[in-house]
This record gives sequence, C-alpha cells and structure tokens, in this order.
Amino acid sequence: MKTQVAIIGAGPSGLLLGQLLSKQGIDNVIIERAAGDYILGRIRAGVLEQGMTDLLREAGVGERMDREGQIHTGVELAFNNKRVKIELEKLTGGSTVMVYGQTEVTRDLMEARSAADLTTYYESSNVVLHDVKTDSPYVTFEQGGEKYRLDCDYIAGCDGFHGVSRPTIPESSRKEFERVYPFGWLGVLSDTPPVNDELIYCKTDRGFAMTSMRSATRSRYYLQVPLTDKVENWSDDDFWTELKRRLPDDVAEKLVTGPTIEKSIAPLRSFVCEPMQYGNLFLLGDAAHIVPPTGAKGLNLAASDVATLYKILTRVYKDGDKECINQYSEICLRRVWHGERFSWWMTSMLHDFGDDGANSTDAQTYARFMSSELSFYTDNEAGRRVIAMQYVGLPYEELS
Repeated sequence: MKTQVAIIGAGPSGLLLGQLLSKQGIDNVIIERAAGDYILGRIRAGVLEQGMTDLLREAGVGERMDREGQIHTGVELAFNNKRVKIELEKLTGGSTVMVYGQTEVTRDLMEARSAADLTTYYESSNVVLHDVKTDSPYVTFEQGGEKYRLDCDYIAGCDGFHGVSRPTIPESSRKEFERVYPFGWLGVLSDTPPVNDELIYCKTDRGFAMTSMRSATRSRYYLQVPLTDKVENWSDDDFWTELKRRLPDDVAEKLVTGPTIEKSIAPLRSFVCEPMQYGNLFLLGDAAHIVPPTGAKGLNLAASDVATLYKILTRVYKDGDKECINQYSEICLRRVWHGERFSWWMTSMLHDFGDDGANSTDAQTYARFMSSELSFYTDNEAGRRVIAMQYVGLPYEELS
C-alpha cells in the first residue's frame, strides 16, 4: 500500500490531522492499535481554546460543537473560602473558551472520517516505523492475522505517550524533560447538573478540587489524591463528602449529588521530548509532551501541533516547498513550553505538595510562597489579566 502521510494513532490529534489533510486533497491512512469503541470510551478534557474551535470548523466538524458546546467567558479561583472570577472575555479583549468534551470531539472526527470513506486500520498490532530518516519511510503492522506494509512520504506520530513513534527516535537523538507530581486527580462523571455555570479551581488545606461540566445535565468533578489511592477505595458517598469539604461553603450548599457513571485516577506529570521531528517522522500531542491538566492545555497543545504540521504539509504538496519542514519542531516547542510553564505554575499554586521529598521547613516555606503567589495575581486586574491571557491560549504561529 502507498499513501502520502501515514498517521499513527486515531485519537483526536490523528483524526483531526487526517481530516484537515484530506480537505486539501492530501492522501492519508491512519493506523491505530485500539478499537474505535475503546477510544470513544476514554473520558478526557473538555476545555477548548479559540484556536482549536476554529481548527475544528476549518476541518468541517464544528457543527455539533457549535450547537452543543458551552462558551465560557470566565473561570473562578477559590481559596480561603472566597471566590475570585477571572473574566476571560473582558481581560483578553474578547477571547473565550468552549466546554465540549474530548470524547465528543473524537466522535465527530470519527464520523466525518467514516462518512468520507477514508482508510483507518483499528486494532492493529506490531506497528513498526522504518527508514524515517530517508525519503522513503514505511510502516509495517499486522491486523486480522495479515501483515501489511504502508509506504509513505511522511509519518505523523499521534499515538500518545506509550506509543511506538517517540521510541523510534534513537535515544542519542532526543532529550526528554520530565517532572512527575506526587499526587493524582480522582475524576468523576455524573448525570447531575453542574454546581456552577463556570469552572471553579479550588485550593484548600485538604488539597485541590475542581468543578467542571460536560452539559447542562452532566458534571465532571476532580479531587487531588495521593498516588497510592485506588479508585475502588473511593465510594460515591466518600467522593461527594470530600468534594463538599473542599468547595466554598456557598458552592457546597448547591451541589447536587448522585450515582457516578465514570470514575478514574490520573497521575500528573510534565513531559517534553525535544526535538519533535526526526527526519520525516513528526511527533504530535502526547507522543511529544504531557502537561498536568490544571491549565487545560493538553488537548489544545495537540491541536496546535496539528495546525502547524497541517500547514507545513499543505505547503509541501501545494507549493513544492520542502524547506518549511524543518520549522516544525521549533514552532511547536515555543508554544509547548509556554503551555508547560503555565500548567506547572497553576498546579504549583493550587495544589498541596506536602513534604514532596523536602524537609518540613522547606515544604512549609514553599507552601507560603505559592499562597502569596496566588493572592498577588488575583488581588489586582493586571495579575488576573496574566492568568486570563494564558488560559485562553496564544494565537497559533504562522510559518515564515
């Protein structure tokens, strides 16, 4: 088989890249190790920056998002039993975010790809990338007991942190930066009305909490928990009781509880792989970088990677300009590190780090620093603007 772009991974970044390339007449094939139903069963983030919503519309998959997504003009930070609103629209000159679940984004992209009869191989095994430093890369994989070879011009690695794309780059040719945080997020999805119209990030002596939503009748809530905690040890009653303890009193009084339909614990880490390109192999999304979810940047950084590679490959095939290929990693990493820094900063200000391997005096000093940091940035409009500008995201960079 032959295609122009082989895409490894059918998550939102792989599907979005495939959809955008197809709109430009660039042939692509997606190879995915999991089943489609499994991908749709994963509950992920749901805060989309303006750049990503524009990209989804450009891909022709924004109709349901525009109909069902919820535009948010602000978010709230709660600490010391008070609530501070970060007025995104006012402080940024009109920018907002949209709450629309990653699962729904993926569903829209899957349906569009199926309707266009574009080739996707789900449940593939033994995926191997070959000759990625040459002008004739190819991918081999197995499916249904048969072996396949897919020749291509370029390979887009959209297969996540544990995929095969990043390890294809020799260790001598990549540098990885990582910070693993000493806690995770216990997330719950419930068919209950959201406790607030906008997201609330809560800093408390008991740990971080967050209130979010997927719709007017479906809520998403999070608690900071030790990495040693197990989902099965958290009953619904235990979760709701602890959440109420961490919410401001006036918010806790309004909380509607009920049976949960999904419950999981996600560890938090900051991770970046440099460079994000090796020959004709490009890394996108979680294959190249991971952020703690506090800044709502993970899916949006992946979309930024997609936008950059899509524009580069369009120029390659439409204008014959192959020189721009070498700009990919540099452009992406500038935005990635901005997102990593903001996510680390928000995580540091809002979470309880405990001792975190330090002596108790150092830990207490660090906690005081972060409390002061939070107060400083929320007590004045200039500080709130700094938070707002980063939360709504930077405009996607153009090629030179």
